[in-house]
This record gives sequence, structure tokens and C-alpha cells, in this order.
Amino acid sequence: MQAINRSKFIKQALHSIGAAIVISGSLAASAANAQSAPQGQIVIPDDVKMFGNDNPNMRRATAVVNGSVITGTDVDQRLALVLAANQGKVSDEEKKRLRLQVLRNLIDETLQIQEAKASDIDIAQAEIDQSYARVAAQNFNQNTDAMDAYLKRIGSSPESLKRQIRGELSWQRLLQRNVAPFINISEDEVNEVLDRLKASKGTEEYRLGEIYLAATPESHDQVAQNAMQIVQQLREGGSFVAYARQYSQASTAAVGGDLGWIRLAQLPGELAAAAREMQTGQLVGPIEVPGGFSIIYLIDKRQVLTADPRDAVLALKQISLDFPKGISEAQAGAKAEAFAKAISAAKGCGDVEKVAAGIGAQVVANDQVRARDLPGPIQNAILQLSPGETLPPFGSIDDGVRILMLCGRDDPQVDSGPSFDQLMSQMEDERINKRAQMYLRDLRRDAIIEYN
Repeated sequence: MQAINRSKFIKQALHSIGAAIVISGSLAASAANAQSAPQGQIVIPDDVKMFGNDNPNMRRATAVVNGSVITGTDVDQRLALVLAANQGKVSDEEKKRLRLQVLRNLIDETLQIQEAKASDIDIAQAEIDQSYARVAAQNFNQNTDAMDAYLKRIGSSPESLKRQIRGELSWQRLLQRNVAPFINISEDEVNEVLDRLKASKGTEEYRLGEIYLAATPESHDQVAQNAMQIVQQLREGGSFVAYARQYSQASTAAVGGDLGWIRLAQLPGELAAAAREMQTGQLVGPIEVPGGFSIIYLIDKRQVLTADPRDAVLALKQISLDFPKGISEAQAGAKAEAFAKAISAAKGCGDVEKVAAGIGAQVVANDQVRARDLPGPIQNAILQLSPGETLPPFGSIDDGVRILMLCGRDDPQVDSGPSFDQLMSQMEDERINKRAQMYLRDLRRDAIIEYN
């Protein structure tokens, strides 16, 4: 493994610090003889009193990793991202644990960036800025200026998030160069899995999110405790995607821990046993697995090579009626009942606009609604309708009352399953992930880390 090159700036800084320590040691020695010091010698009294406060903007080192400094400010700004994902609902004691985990993550991130640089892999700033803009648009529905302002408002910074992006891109590029070329999946292996997949037609497959925390025998108990704290925060409303990005040590961290669609046979036995009993939206963990702990979240499940009704594309019309201000619940109930009766008189979707106009209601049409994207109770009920039929009215006093009418439905085609190339890519990714974990363990083992 190539040695990590330290920058000239860091060397100069460390040299200056060392010089300062030598000078202060000499001054301390001379202080002992302050009473008999000859004229012209620097004299420092025993009862030294410092005037003025420390500079609040001074960045103090929390850890120095192979010469690269991680400051308390770095930790605070990355921690702010996690706290924002939990809407600030984190106890002081939990914040201390989170700080330690964030510091460990920053150490790993630093090692990954350093190793990539040692392999002559440099991520252009333009690529980082482009990824930052994409994160702002996809995850926060904001432009970069609004994203900058948001990060500063929560106590983080654009630079902190961009450093995380640099770490992810550096590590991915490094694995592509140093690991991926040595991963070999034979055609026979892929064909064997394809045959098993066809034989399992009708059985269920799962879309899971995972947060993986590596543990050694020495760190086992501490990592287990950290994992339990993460589970608690997630159950209190924390964002699984945000926690996966910050804490997971699997390669899927960059995509929020999403493992994609997999069958239980593809999972370690411990995870397969847990997933088999899970319901959609359920969180389970921490589960001890070889090498660490996993927290899993069931995003969805479906039957293998079988059309799922929830993948149907629906044409819907929503008819809505606002309630007057100050209306009572009883009055709203009566008005909703009359509204439903009026809409039921409509002769299908072609007549609903005319009926709605007669009672002062509004109609919105959308013919590209996936049943899977609707809320659970509505999703199940609307799949039982025929064109022209409606769901019962729903809403609130503040939002008014609404009715959904089904106007058409395009049923999904039978899923043919992954292609040969798709399955080979998935198998390669799994093996790269295992090698990546070993690679990072080696980097940690060989690192020189000084803590403040």
C-alpha cells in the first residue's frame, strides 16, 4: 500500500507547533529561578494570570490522521446534519455518543481520501459542485444558494457536505481502480443464480435499507451500544436515509443504505430470518452479523417474477370542495355527505366536471399515478374499483373534503426478472463491498492517529 503524502502546509504547521513547545519549555524552566534572575533575562512569575479570552474562532484539532487535521468544528458541522435529520430531538447524552460516531466516520472518510490521493486519484472541484447541486435538488428540492443558507442555519456548512461528497467519490473511484478489476464472476455462477431465481417464481423478494456498523472484538460492546442508540433515534422519527449516509460502513451508504430488490437467499442468515417476519415500513435491529451489526428497514416487498397490482398506472380525477371558515364538525359532516351524494350521480369521468361545477367543486385530473405511490389505505381500496367508481370522501375541516374517481387503469406486465448483465453487476457489487470493508480495516490498522 502506498504511503500517505503529507502536505507541505501540515509539515510546516507541525514544525511550528514543535518549536513553540520547545520555547515554552525553556521559559518554564527559567521561571523556577525567577527570583535570582540577572537583569535582562525574561522573568515569568509563578502566579501567571492570562488577560483576555481565547479566540472563539480558533480551530482546535480533535484528531490528526496521518497528518491531516480533523477539528472540533468539522465534527460539529457534520453532527448538525444528523441533528437536523432528527429535527433536533436528541438528548445531550445522545449528542455525546453521536459526536464520537461522527468523529469515527470522519476518520474513515479522511483515510479514504488520503488513500485515493496516494493512488493519484483526484476528484475535480467541478464534479463535487455538480454532485452537491444534485443532492440539493433531489433530497431537499432546493437550489445551491438555498442549500447553502439552510446548512448554515442548522449549524453546518456547504464545505462539510462537500467534503463528505469528496470522500464518497474518492472511495468509489479507488474501489473501481484497485478492487473492481480483481473481482471475477463467472458465467456459470450467474446462470446458476438465474436458474434459482426462475425456480423461485411466486416467492417474495424484498427491498431493504441497511445501516452496517463494523465491529472488532475490542469495539464490540461500544458499537452495539451505538447501534442501539441509532435504532432509538430512527424510531423517534430520524431519517433512515440520512443516518445511513452518515453512519453505514457499507458501500450502499452513498445511496442511503438502499440494497435494492433482493431475495432472502441473497442475505446473511441472520438478516434473512429477520426480514422474513418484517412488514413494510418496519425497522429491525441491531442484528449481529459476521464483522459487525446491521440495522434493516423494509422499504417494500413483492413476489418474484409476478406482476404486482400495485405497479398499475391509474388515471384519476380528484374532486375537492372547500369548507367555509368557522364551520362546525357536524356541519362539515353533513356537507361532506351531500357532496358525496352529488358526485355519485355523475355518469363516470366524462360527466364529473359538469356535476362538480354545479356544486362549486374543483376537479384535477392525473393519468400517470402509480398505485404503489398512494398512501396505504387509499392504495388498497382504489385497486378494488372499476372505472367511474369513487372512494368514500376524505379530508378535514381545514383542508376541505375530497373524492377520488378511477377513470382508467393500466395493469403491470409480468416482471421478467433481472437480465444476465444486471445480475452479474449486482453480484460484482456485493463482492466489491466485502473487499471494500477489508480494505478499510487495513487502512485503520496502519493509520497513525493522534487524539486531542
